Order: sequence, then C-alpha cells, then structure tokens
Amino acid sequence: MPENPTSRSPTPRHVEWPTLALTAVIYGGWIALTLLHRSIPPVVLASLGGWIVAWQGSLQHETIHGHPTPWRRVNSAIGWPPLSLWLPYERYRRSHLEHHASEHLTHPDFDPEARYLPAGAGRWRRLLAGVQSPLAARLVLGPVLEIATFVAREIQRLARGEGEVWRAWAAHAATVGVIWAWLHFACGLGLGKYLLCFVYPGVALSLIRSFAEHRAAGSPDARVAVVEHAPILGLLFLNNNLHAVHHAWPELPWWKLPARYRARRSEILSTNEGLVYAGYRDVFRRYAFRPHDVATHPLAEAA
Repeated sequence: MPENPTSRSPTPRHVEWPTLALTAVIYGGWIALTLLHRSIPPVVLASLGGWIVAWQGSLQHETIHGHPTPWRRVNSAIGWPPLSLWLPYERYRRSHLEHHASEHLTHPDFDPEARYLPAGAGRWRRLLAGVQSPLAARLVLGPVLEIATFVAREIQRLARGEGEVWRAWAAHAATVGVIWAWLHFACGLGLGKYLLCFVYPGVALSLIRSFAEHRAAGSPDARVAVVEHAPILGLLFLNNNLHAVHHAWPELPWWKLPARYRARRSEILSTNEGLVYAGYRDVFRRYAFRPHDVATHPLAEAA
C-alpha cells in the first residue's frame, strides 16, 4: 500500500461516465424535489432531500480528488453548487487536500479535519465535544454544532483579513444567492423548510460517515478505518466507507474502491491494525449511546 498519500490526486485520462451519470441524477433529483416539494409529505421530503444533499457532498469529494474529467475547472464546476448552503467548495477542497497531505492524521494541530481536541482546549469545547461524542447525539445535535464551529473558525480567518478566505466566501455567497433565488421564485420553497428538509438531514447523514472513519493511533496507517457491508450507505458515501482504501489510493474513482478492497483486504486490514467495522449497524450498535473515543487527542502533548 502507498505509505504517504499526496495532496493532489492524478486526474483521469478519460471522462468517467459513471460519475457524470451520477451527477445528472443528483442535480436532477434536487431540481425535481425542490419543484415538487408541496406535493411530497414532509417526512418523505426530509428523507429524500437529506439524501440528495449528502450525496452531493460525496460527489464534491470525488471532484476534489480529480474526478470525473481530466479538467480541474470542469470538475470544480460539477462540485461547486452549495446545495448545503453553508460550506464553500473551495474551502472544503483546500481543507480536504491538506487532510490527505498531513503526516499527523487525526491530530488537531496538523489535520484540518481532525475531530479531536488539542490538549489545551477550554471547558466549553470539551463540553460540546462530549455532548456529541455518542453517535445518536451527533445525528441530532451534530449538524448545528458542525456548522456553527466551522463558521466561527471562518469568521476568525475573515477578521484576520485572509484574502483567499475572503475570495472563497464571496464566490460562495454569490452562488448561494442563485440557489435562494431558485428556491424562492421558481419553487416557492421557504428557507426554513429547505433547512429542515434538505440541509439538516443531509449534514446528519454525512456525519454518520465521518463519525468512525478515523481514530487516533500510534501508526498513521492505523488511524483510518474500514466499514464493510454497507450496500445502502456505501452508495450514499460513494464507497468512502472503505476509507483506508481511499487514503491509500486517493486517485481511484469511487466505483473501483470495492474491487481494490476485495483484492487486498488482508493487506489493508493488517496495515490499519484491524480497524474495521462489520457495517454501519455495527457502528450504531457500539457507539449509538457511548463515546467513540476520548475527546482530547491522546498524542496531543507528545506530538
């Protein structure tokens, strides 16, 4: 297995038609749901709307890694629309590539996507981390805490005058304006209903994936998990439940990850020291009402 994933994944030589077909399904589904929202029961709308928003997040992840075309601008255009409203694509892209390039995965001082706290975290940060440490609480409270924490950090960067962050948010705000205009004028879909039936359940579904995909460990390879047997959520996450495979071969498109895992399962699980779950039912069984791990990174003081 590759030892150190790089921040840049090679772009495909050809157009990857499965991902383009998925792109049409996702955006076509979003358009249909927003236009037909009045005729869809709220529970059904929240289920489908949340799925579409989370699915688009998985598609954005693919585009960040150089799929589905050889042209970065085209890939960025595919992933750019902020259906979740809160996350600027360019901020996500840079953060995620830094995550892959980091030699200290899970460490909050080096990994921008780390969910652990640094050793000197204050009482309120520890309290909030502890409250959403079980999976059930993360699904209920996680979306608002995730968004609030991210926005608070971005406001700090904006206040420091970081030009790159200002440009990313300016472009994001303009695109959000286009989406709002579509929702308001074309669909008659209010912002509150959209947040409740699309954004909140979409973020909650995405948090299922991120909940157990990393864990602090001495060996970097042992910090990346595998969740096997996930036919439904695996499709939603575009096989990123096989997270150790993705980290080892970030250039692979989503539909090739299962075959690579089957071919090299023993090697992968040996390298990640057996950090594997039988499925998301197994994750729920273990951690629905119990913390996944300690809140403070166990190696924070030593790194």
